[in-house]
Amino acid sequence: MKHVSIVVLDFGSQYTQLIARRMREEKIYCEILPYHTKIDAIKAKNPQGIILSGGPSSVYNKDAYEVDQEVYNMGIPVLGICYGMQRIAVDFGGSVIRSDHHEYGKAELEVVKPSPLFDNVDNGSTVWMSHSDRVDVLPEGFSPIAISDNSPFAAIANEEKRVYAMQFHPEVNHSEEGYLMLRNFARKICGVTEKWEMGHFLKEQIQIIREKVGDGKVLCGLSGGVDSSVVAALLYEAIGDQLIPVFVDNGLLRKGEREQVEQVFKINLKVPLVTIDAVDNFLGKLEGVSDPETKRKIIGHTFIEEFEKEAKKHDGIKFLAQGTLYPDVIESISVNGPSEVIKSHHNVGGLPDWMDFELIEPLRELFKDEVRKMGLELGLPEGMINRHPFPGPGLAIRIMGDVNPADLDLLREADVILLDELKASGYYARTWQAFAVLLNVKSVGVMGDNRTYDNTICVRVVEAVDGMTATFAHLPHELLERISRRIINEVDGINRVVYDISSKPPATIEWE
Repeated sequence: MKHVSIVVLDFGSQYTQLIARRMREEKIYCEILPYHTKIDAIKAKNPQGIILSGGPSSVYNKDAYEVDQEVYNMGIPVLGICYGMQRIAVDFGGSVIRSDHHEYGKAELEVVKPSPLFDNVDNGSTVWMSHSDRVDVLPEGFSPIAISDNSPFAAIANEEKRVYAMQFHPEVNHSEEGYLMLRNFARKICGVTEKWEMGHFLKEQIQIIREKVGDGKVLCGLSGGVDSSVVAALLYEAIGDQLIPVFVDNGLLRKGEREQVEQVFKINLKVPLVTIDAVDNFLGKLEGVSDPETKRKIIGHTFIEEFEKEAKKHDGIKFLAQGTLYPDVIESISVNGPSEVIKSHHNVGGLPDWMDFELIEPLRELFKDEVRKMGLELGLPEGMINRHPFPGPGLAIRIMGDVNPADLDLLREADVILLDELKASGYYARTWQAFAVLLNVKSVGVMGDNRTYDNTICVRVVEAVDGMTATFAHLPHELLERISRRIINEVDGINRVVYDISSKPPATIEWE
C-alpha cells in the first residue's frame, strides 16, 4: 500500500474535503478515511500525521462519534479541527460545554504562545469559526496557543505529545493563512519532506492498473467529458489495446459533441474508439418520465445495458472503468463519514448484481482540477481538458419535466449560444460551469406585432474551485443582454431568458 503523508479522519464536516485539497496544493499527499477506521488500517497507510476533522455532532451526545484511542499512541502528531478539537479535549480528560455565544463567521486570531503551528502566521490573522460547543476545561498538559474575542481556547497544544487543536477551520478560504497553518503542521511538526506531484500519482495509477488488469480487458465508458476522457487516456497509456473505449450517443449530448469526441480520440490520440448509437433506446425509456432521480437511474441503468451488449462482442472483458471523482462520491453516499446523501450519480455505487465486471475507478480520490492536471500530463488537448463539467445524465437533467427530441433540440441551440458568447467574451475560461436549463414554463411575449406564448430558458453560470461549493458568476449586464437577445432571436420557441443567482449551498449547481 502506498505511503500517505497525512491521514484525515472524517467526522462528517462539509469542509473535510478541503483539508485534503489544501494539503495536496502544498504538494503533501493526503487521504481521507472514516472516523471509525480501525488502528491497523490507519497504520497500514504509514502516515506521518493525523488530522481529526470537524463534524456536525457534539461530543457530549450519547452516540457521539469517537476515534480509535490508539490513534494517540502511534507516536505521530495529531491535529484536531473544530469537532476534532473537542474530541481531543474530552479524550485527554478535559471537558466541553455548549457555548453561550454561537461563534459563526470571521474572527481575529491572536497568538499568545509560540508554536511551530503558527510559524510565519500574522498576529490578528482572520480565521473562520463555525461552532456551538467549546472547550471548557483544558486537559492536563495542554495550554492555549491562540485566542479570539469569543474563544479563550481558539487553539491549544500539548507540545510534548505533539497534539494540537483548533476551534476554527483553517481549510476554508475565509481563514486567510489557514493554508500556512496546515503546511506548518505537515512540514514542521510532522516532518513531511516528500513533494507529491501529479506525475507521481499518474505513474502510480498506471502501475496499479497494470497489476489489477493483468491480461484481462477493460471496457471504458466515454462520455466526452473531462473525467471519462482522462480515464480513457490513462487506461490506454497503461494497457494499450486491452482497453475497449466505448462512446455511447444517448441523444442527451450537446450540439456537435459526438463529432468532437470522435475527432479527439480516433484522429488525435489514435485510440480505437467504439461508438454506439443508442439514441432511440435512451429516449424511449425516458419518455414521459419527469422525476429527476428516476431520470438519473434510468440513464445509469441504460448505460450499463449498452456496455453489457458491447462487452458480449468481445472476449476476455473483466473490468468496467468509470470516471468517478471524489465530489461525486461525497454527494452520492456517505463513504467517509456521517454526511447526508444529496443526489445520486449515475457512475457511483457499484454495478448491478447481474453484471460480471469489476469496477476500475482511477480518479475516485481526485478533485476536478487534479484530473485536469493529469489530462495534460497524458497529452490530451487543452481545449478538452479545460471544458466545463458536463453531467453523466446530460441534457436530461437540464430539462424540467419529461425529455423529448423537440425540447432537446431547443435546449441544444440555446446552450451553444450561451457557450459561444462566454468563450468570445473570455468568461468561459474564468468560470467553473455554464449551461442553459429549459424550464418548461411558458409565458406571454411579443415578437413584432404578434403575441407569443413560449418557453423560458434559465442561464446558469457559476464560479468554483472544485465544485463542492459555488457562487453565481457576476457577468456583465451587457454580456447577459447579448446572450438573452441571441437566444430569443435565434431559437424558435423561446421568448424569455432568466439568470440563476443562487449559490451552492443551498442550491446545487445542476437543477436536477
